[in-house]
Amino acid sequence: MLVHRVQQQFIDSADLTYQCAEALGASVDAAIGALLATVTGGGKVVACGLGSGGVLAQLLVAHLVNGLERERPALPALLLQPDAGAPDAVLRQLGALAAAEELLLLVGDTTEPERWQALVRTAHERDMVVVALTGLGAGAVARVLRDTDVHVAVPHTRLTRVHEVHHLVLNCMCDGIDAQLLGDAADLENT
Repeated sequence: MLVHRVQQQFIDSADLTYQCAEALGASVDAAIGALLATVTGGGKVVACGLGSGGVLAQLLVAHLVNGLERERPALPALLLQPDAGAPDAVLRQLGALAAAEELLLLVGDTTEPERWQALVRTAHERDMVVVALTGLGAGAVARVLRDTDVHVAVPHTRLTRVHEVHHLVLNCMCDGIDAQLLGDAADLENT
């Protein structure tokens, strides 16, 4: 049957995750710092997923508001929702709801680099920091990011693998925030 194919999926995912531990560690740490600075400075995280990244953006907002694995006060986070009937809906939402000293987190595929660039430019016009989670081939997005922004580029082109790592990265970000706000929780490591 498909047992070998299924097993290969696990192996491929584990291989990429292992490679990313070193390759992305510094950029994920920088993203945690940016998120933490925003929420402790009175700002909010504005998350947006493009393409299939919308579910991951929603997950991040849920973890920030509800916590990851421990009880803590809700952190301010807002999800921008794309609207198929209005391609510029996310841009309009960002323009209406975001403010200076806040953070825009973009996650997903970069098959529409013009949309990513427009969102980054709009965020910059509002003096926001941008954290962009992409895969390989996001050069158009990287070109509009500033030195104060954070780019977490998963070194892979297959969208399924990229999203798996994005999910882990988002969990790492929320865990890092919780560790900074609540202290280390060694008892969580093996539960």
